[in-house]
Amino acid sequence: MKTVSPVLDHAPPALTITGITCHVLLAPDYDPGFTSSAQDSCVVLIETDGGVTGVGECDVNPWMAKAAIEAPGTHTMGLSIRDLLIGANPFEIGAIWQKIYTHTAMNGRRGVVIHALSAVEMALWDLCGKAVGKPVHALLGGATRDFITPYASLQPAGSSFEAYRDALVESALKARALGFRAVKSEVTMNGPYAHDGMCESYDRHTEVVAAVRKAIGPDMTLMVDVQYLFEDAKTCLDVVRDWAEFDLFFLETPIWSDNVEEMAKLSAEAPMKIACGEWLATRFEFRELMDIGKVHVAQPDVGRVGGIGEAKIVCDMAAERGMPIVPHCWKTGISISATAHLAFVTSHCAFVEYLPPQLCVERLRRELAQEELTLRPDGTIPLPVRPGLGVELDFDALRRYTVA
Repeated sequence: MKTVSPVLDHAPPALTITGITCHVLLAPDYDPGFTSSAQDSCVVLIETDGGVTGVGECDVNPWMAKAAIEAPGTHTMGLSIRDLLIGANPFEIGAIWQKIYTHTAMNGRRGVVIHALSAVEMALWDLCGKAVGKPVHALLGGATRDFITPYASLQPAGSSFEAYRDALVESALKARALGFRAVKSEVTMNGPYAHDGMCESYDRHTEVVAAVRKAIGPDMTLMVDVQYLFEDAKTCLDVVRDWAEFDLFFLETPIWSDNVEEMAKLSAEAPMKIACGEWLATRFEFRELMDIGKVHVAQPDVGRVGGIGEAKIVCDMAAERGMPIVPHCWKTGISISATAHLAFVTSHCAFVEYLPPQLCVERLRRELAQEELTLRPDGTIPLPVRPGLGVELDFDALRRYTVA
């Protein structure tokens, strides 16, 4: 089974993993009715006998992730992630991933355990980069370009149609003023994840897309996320055929991820690219999405798919199929940095999701970690050069928001 380990031009320093600490973080002002997983986090710190520590993060219920990592093992098919890590060589990331994947299989293979493994694997890449003084993209084989293009994720506000529409338009204009060339607008006023309990018609969704496009003009790239709004391909097509005039780069998660047969019907007829993959764990789920679901854009999330290495494998699979990559990331600067390093070694990565603090309401996103990434006036992010992920963790904030 293919795995990914650091590419080095010399022997790595001799290091042994001595400990792992899991922090469950929760913002004190979190809103359980808010469709945003950036209000909490599971942050993992992996320590070594050489004093080098790596940091990682996953995007799943943090209490579940902590349990998945720390739970004791009871048999060979359900061992402890923590115990499997202790004593290992951190530079053998691929072997560690395979060992954990194999020996947690009865409990894992997909879902929470793989999401939790993402944080562990991410921390190992950060640790190895720091140990050899190189950024993660260098350990992944080297950057294929010197800049990437981010898009701003726009968050709605308010519980009325007018407030929702106007908030998205306002944030789109703010993103343009900050220098973004591209934006993604959440347009979800109905369906399983309707914003603030809203129940608006599909025509109203069209009105919001039209308002955002009018606000940003024809030159900015516009993507739309409807968060599993439609039950099937026919219902979706009845609505989005009218969206061709808005020149969307993609439509994200229009129908349920597991409904790959309907996804294929939609992909065949939609007037824009169909994007999906934010929730998927491992290359195996992406293979089904690509080969049966026939999506046009794959969206691995480094904090869910199994880590940076597994995301790289998914990117390679997309390249083999001639598909662009636009990674999903809705977390703090830890995951955003990991996503950027992946993008710099993925030439077919069209955009990266970027949440600048100026556009965020989530406290953890603003306060927990400062990434090296900077948005230039031309709307691009230059190549990071700091060792590891290049993230500065605010340990005061880590302590302040740790609840378990």
